[in-house]
Amino acid sequence: MAATFASSSAVVGLGSGSLPSPSRISSPRKICLSSGFVKSPVTARNPLRLAGADGGKFMCFETDWLRRDLNVIGFGLIGWLAPSSIPAIGGKSLTGLFFESIGTELAHFPTPPPLTSQFWLWLVTWHLGLFICLTFGQIGFKGRTEDYFQK
Repeated sequence: MAATFASSSAVVGLGSGSLPSPSRISSPRKICLSSGFVKSPVTARNPLRLAGADGGKFMCFETDWLRRDLNVIGFGLIGWLAPSSIPAIGGKSLTGLFFESIGTELAHFPTPPPLTSQFWLWLVTWHLGLFICLTFGQIGFKGRTEDYFQK
């Protein structure tokens, strides 16, 4: 079975037509190597030309597809820092507990915090809230400026 498989497989190598012959070694012509691995026999189709040929509409990404806006980042950060600074967890705020745990863990710096440390709970909770505020801020702020919510 292995011999049958090996005999039916194709070998792709360098084309000999592009290698120089001994009589052309001194010529100033460039040496070009071609390989079956470099160029595919199937050409890639451009989806923009295909849609344009049919007269159909197509969507393209804008150049600034991320739409980074410092207002969203600023308002999102303030929008998270305000509620996370309310002392609701045993008289302490989430931000206070998170920063306090950073200080506690930095006190024994070369060793990492153990998995049972409260630092991980405060880290995940604080950042999850921040990312949710930033995401909703991006949706709301950009939706309002680009009239997504208009009927």
